Amino acid sequence: MSTLLQINASLFGDQGQSSQLSDRFIQAWKATHADTRVVVRDLAAQPVPHLDGARFQAFLTPAEARTPEQQAVVAESDALISEVRDADVIVLGLPMYNFGVPSQLKAYFDHLARAGVSFRYTAHGPEGLLGGAKVYILAARGGHYRGTPADTQSGYVTTFLNFIGLTDIEFVYAEGLALGDDPKREALARAAERIGQLAA
Repeated sequence: MSTLLQINASLFGDQGQSSQLSDRFIQAWKATHADTRVVVRDLAAQPVPHLDGARFQAFLTPAEARTPEQQAVVAESDALISEVRDADVIVLGLPMYNFGVPSQLKAYFDHLARAGVSFRYTAHGPEGLLGGAKVYILAARGGHYRGTPADTQSGYVTTFLNFIGLTDIEFVYAEGLALGDDPKREALARAAERIGQLAA
């Protein structure tokens, strides 16, 4: 049995366009991969705390010297990393807020990036340790940003995932969702068609 990790980052939960796109992907995927186990990580319903000095220090403190509070912080991060490591497929619902990724997704990423756990530095540069999964990113945007300097998301998310070892990444874009009913309908239809192709 394969494992699919679904990560939703919309503030609006299941009502967010990116969440609905990722749900559509899951439905299409399970139609042709019925034995898939789906693990859901909803960053709005279960937000990961933003990284602060105390949490970062917990990551740096040797295991034998951690306080109970630090052990709890590391255990939370370890659980998130294990979800990624155990996944064969990752589906990320990615909305754009104010030209960037949602802050709750950034917090999640900050708890995935752990030196010696999810990546390591070598003589040849950093090496990601969480490789293996295929990643599908469903990017929902109100305007048209793909291929422009305003698209700060695609490069950032790709760089981060590559850094922890996830290099097989496919984006599906649904843009112009705030530009009227017709552009929205057309964008979602194109995204749905692409999802159908990728999930087959």
